[in-house]
Amino acid sequence: MYEAFYGLNSKPFQLSPDPNFYFGSKQHRRAKAYLDYGVLRNDGFIVITGEIGAGKTTLLRGLLDSLNRSQVVIGNLVTTQLDAEDTLRMVGAAFGVRVKDLPKSELLMTLEAFFVSQTSQGKRCLLIVDEAQNLSARAVEELRMLSNFQFSNQSLLQTFLVGQPEFRGILQRPEMEQFRQRVAATCHIGPLDEDETQRYIEHRLKCAGSQGKPSFDPEVFLVVHQASQGIPRRINSLCDRLLLLGFMSGKTHLGKEDVEEVLRDIAQESQVPAQSGGLALAAHPTLDLDLSRLALGTEQAAGLAQEIATLSQEQQLGQMQRLENSLARLERINLQTLALLQRLVEAVSQPSVRGDAPRDGS
Repeated sequence: MYEAFYGLNSKPFQLSPDPNFYFGSKQHRRAKAYLDYGVLRNDGFIVITGEIGAGKTTLLRGLLDSLNRSQVVIGNLVTTQLDAEDTLRMVGAAFGVRVKDLPKSELLMTLEAFFVSQTSQGKRCLLIVDEAQNLSARAVEELRMLSNFQFSNQSLLQTFLVGQPEFRGILQRPEMEQFRQRVAATCHIGPLDEDETQRYIEHRLKCAGSQGKPSFDPEVFLVVHQASQGIPRRINSLCDRLLLLGFMSGKTHLGKEDVEEVLRDIAQESQVPAQSGGLALAAHPTLDLDLSRLALGTEQAAGLAQEIATLSQEQQLGQMQRLENSLARLERINLQTLALLQRLVEAVSQPSVRGDAPRDGS
């Protein structure tokens, strides 16, 4: 909408993951190094965790784009609350293996036969499990058992587990000891610091073709970092609104006051409409009450005002978390769709095998 106004080639702060906009922060470079190491090792588990919107999916998509698909067979699995056996069936579906309605013993044999067939053709099988925090302990154990499959002392399957920070807690449970011994590397992607936030914003603008527009006052980066807490997706959301504000105002140079205006707009949009007969909400994120008219002492009034402000802040955080969860669900759907399209393309590109002899036209 505003790309032409700023002279950009594309939208710089889109919310969907795009490897073309990958920004190598210190923590992202470290995580990428672990992924590259895991690919070379071709054994065990690699665990990557990070907050919602920290850039885990973008990192993974960049890795997948760098792999030679003729030598690597990739299964993408986005987990939900499944039991252990259903997780195995989802693994089969991720690789395009027919495992529906098979008992568990045949299911495991079918998966092993598929992995052996791929290895014998000089290919390797890589399973990527996204939203790994949804895995139960039994499901994790089933994945560990799959890692036991070997062919001529070569592991048949390598697995990358990508999830939110709570997955780290799951792995520290006593019953996860055997699994932890199979983990080759683990890394956590934290938020960007203030300097990285500025370089992240400038990097994405450059990737979108910026030639100096838009431009920002130095204070903009500090306010954006504080408001987003250094989470890339939150930075994208806030900067997208900031550029939209500049476009509507006809401004290519934006300052601290513009960011604050965007934050006020977002706060107002997140307010719950007042119900008839209830207390009215003002445009400010606190309740529109004149505490001086109440029979309260100074300390009581101050305490009540603080409680109201705290409740309002918690409400805003809760609404932001629900929005982030919705975006995470959308990412999961996109990944599943991409995996399905990939299997369809591979199926179409393979030469069909027919039992009939070719006719000569006579």
